[in-house]
Amino acid sequence: MTVFTISQLALHNGQDKETSYIAYKGLIYDVTNSRLWDGGKHYQHWAGQDLTSELAEAPHSDIVFKKFKVVGKLLIE
Repeated sequence: MTVFTISQLALHNGQDKETSYIAYKGLIYDVTNSRLWDGGKHYQHWAGQDLTSELAEAPHSDIVFKKFKVVGKLLIE
């Protein structure tokens, strides 16, 4: 499994590269093809970041991540 640093993850923000990745609880998810992440943005959240702490207050549960492919792990420095 590919390991991403926070700097590498930041490049996958849907703007610098066509891919939109987010980190959640140490895993990197590909949200590129989700209509909810168009342009790398989902409401006030941006792709290319670790959203673990932000999504703790989300109006949905972790189950939403089951529909996205895991593309790597986040290297916690």
